[in-house]
Amino acid sequence: MADFPRRDFVIQGSAALAGLAILQAARLAQAFPSRAGEEVLPWVDQPPENPIPQVVANQLKWEDLGSRITPNEKFFSVAHYNRPVIDDKAWTLKVGGLVKRPRTFTLAEIKARPRQEIDFTLECSGNHGFPWFLGGIGTARWAGTPLAPILAEAGVKENGIEVAFFGTDAGEETVRDIKMPQHFARSMALADAMSPDNLLCYEMNGAPLPPANGFPVRLIAPGWYGIANVKWLTHIELRDRRLMNRFMARDYVTIREEQRDGEIVWAETSVGKSLLKSAPAKITRKDGRYRIIGAAWGAPVAGVEVKIDDGKWQPAAIEKDPKARFAWKIWSLDWEHPAAGEHAVTSRAIDSNGQVQPAMDDPRIANKHTYWESNGRVTRHIRIA
Repeated sequence: MADFPRRDFVIQGSAALAGLAILQAARLAQAFPSRAGEEVLPWVDQPPENPIPQVVANQLKWEDLGSRITPNEKFFSVAHYNRPVIDDKAWTLKVGGLVKRPRTFTLAEIKARPRQEIDFTLECSGNHGFPWFLGGIGTARWAGTPLAPILAEAGVKENGIEVAFFGTDAGEETVRDIKMPQHFARSMALADAMSPDNLLCYEMNGAPLPPANGFPVRLIAPGWYGIANVKWLTHIELRDRRLMNRFMARDYVTIREEQRDGEIVWAETSVGKSLLKSAPAKITRKDGRYRIIGAAWGAPVAGVEVKIDDGKWQPAAIEKDPKARFAWKIWSLDWEHPAAGEHAVTSRAIDSNGQVQPAMDDPRIANKHTYWESNGRVTRHIRIA
C-alpha cells in the first residue's frame, strides 16, 4: 500500500482542536490527508435521528473527521444505567476479592503511580448495528497508571482466575421475576487483565476524563470493544469464575449459526476483543479533484482497499504511524473523474495476517443474529453533480 504524499500532509489547527496548546498539541495533532480550501460533500445516506440520546450521546459525524485524535467535546458516550456525578475528592477504588493484600486507593494515590499513555480507538460493538448508530467510535490519547502492577501487588490467590470491574453507575434488573439492584460490571480473564497495555485511566487527550467518559477513573483495555472499558470505576474484584450478569451473559452476547459436519449449530459468545473494520469517512473536492478519506481499526491493519460502485478494488494510501498500534489508521484514495450521479463507496481492511474484512453476505456476518460486533463492510452513498 502506498503512503500519503508528504506534500498533502497538514497539521490540523482548526477550531475542532482548539485548546490543544495546553494539551501537548504538537504530539496530538497528526498528519491528515487534507487540502486547504477543499469542500466536503455530504453523504446521501444520512442516518435517521437517534431514538435514545439519553443512552447514546455525541456520536461521531464522519464528515467532520479531520484529525486522528477525536477532541473530548466530540467523543461519543454510552450510559447503560445512570450517568453518575462523582466527587473526585471522596472517590476511592477498592481492589479485593481473591487477593492476599486488599487495597483501597484515592485518586491522588492512583495519580502518584507511574504514568503511561496510549492511543486507542474506542468503538461500541453495536456501532453500525442500527441505521441510526454509525458514530459510536473515537480515538483518544488515554493516560493513567498500568493495571497489572496493582494486581501483582495485591497478590492474586491461586484460585483467582477472573477480574471483575464494577462501575459506580447502577440500575435495577429483573431476572426470573427477581428484582435486584446492580452496578454496571464486566469481567475478563486474569491473563487478559494483566496485559501491560491496560490502564486505570484518569486523563483523556491531556485533560481529566470528561464526566460522560468515566470521570474520575475508568478502565482502558486497548484492543477490546467499548463495553469492556468500564467507566466510573469503583471496585476491582478477583474471582474464581466468570461474572455472568446482563452485560456478560444476556446483552452483548453475539449469536451466530455455525456449520459443523453439515449440521447447523448455534453459538453464543460474549462480546470481547475488537474485530477488523474500516469505513469511508468523507469525500472532498478541490479544483475538480475528488478524494475519499476513511479509517481502519480493530486489528493490526496492513492495508485498505476501496471499491466504487461495481468497479475493481483499489489500494488506498494509508498512514504509517508507530502510535497507531491500537488506534485507527487514516487512509485516502484520489478519485479521478467521477461521473455525475449517485455512487456507492465501500472499503475493506486487510490485517497483517492477510485476513480481509468480511462482506455483508459473508457467513460470519450473514449468519449472525445480533447487532453486536458489527464489522461487515460499510458502504456509503454520494451524489456527484
